[in-house]
Amino acid sequence: MAELNPGSGGSHKKDGKIRAKKHNTKVDMTPMVDLAFLLLTFFVLTSTFSKPKTMEITFPVPPEDDVVIEPMKVNGYTFILTKDDRVFWYNGEFKAEPKNGMPATVLNEVKFGEDLNKLLLDKNDMVAKEIKDLKKKRISKEINDSVYKELAIKAQSNKEAPFFVIKADDKAVYRNLIDIIDEFNICNIGKYAVTDIIAGEMALLKQATE
Repeated sequence: MAELNPGSGGSHKKDGKIRAKKHNTKVDMTPMVDLAFLLLTFFVLTSTFSKPKTMEITFPVPPEDDVVIEPMKVNGYTFILTKDDRVFWYNGEFKAEPKNGMPATVLNEVKFGEDLNKLLLDKNDMVAKEIKDLKKKRISKEINDSVYKELAIKAQSNKEAPFFVIKADDKAVYRNLIDIIDEFNICNIGKYAVTDIIAGEMALLKQATE
């Protein structure tokens, strides 16, 4: 706080007039220090510290030696990542050659970005429409956030929803895996897994990239 210390009393001039008193100004900085600590404490307590972000990835359980692995159902899609940010996909069970009247597997290439997003939305159309309707109900206050989240998870795990598999060769980069999983989340795909690429797929991928 500021203090005003009066100086010596007024003095008389020779002509008999009284001179004004002089005051010495002194500023006490102690309250400013207290205020600085109060502000510092306030910002520390009210600030939000950055939290580590994690991404959930579903990995299949390794099968036992005596367990026969069933072929992929028709309602499934496999995406294979490789070098130069290239991604290939095919539908259903992998077939190195025609089987049961069905043609051999052919790899289709799709580019990251708008093309991949459009493809995923098209293949996951049923779930995407259901979640879109749920969002409208949430916005109109027909359902609350907790109910919306519960119903959205139920829609993504529906047995009729397609299943997606991600594979990669030894030339793919980890960033592409993160990118495609991000696209899955954007397109409301809840059923997917990351597995190892098989020899037949490697041979087909080699032909497609040469």
